[in-house]
Amino acid sequence: MSNPWDNNSGSGGGCAITTGIGFNGALFLTFLVLKLTHVIDWSWLWITAPLWIPIAISILIIIVLVLVLRQYDLQ
Repeated sequence: MSNPWDNNSGSGGGCAITTGIGFNGALFLTFLVLKLTHVIDWSWLWITAPLWIPIAISILIIIVLVLVLRQYDLQ
């Protein structure tokens, strides 16, 4: 019996399942360990930057797209 979550089941479709913390998570953990071991003396803003910068960029892109679409909708 095949696993329904297995992408190699031959059904052609499937659900992509990702695991792990990713690059940004690993970078945050690295910065966190370096900060807590006093190797770096950065602000907490920059230690957490790998967590919030991708979110900020996504929000900025959404705002720009909404403004552009509203501009074309009004004309």
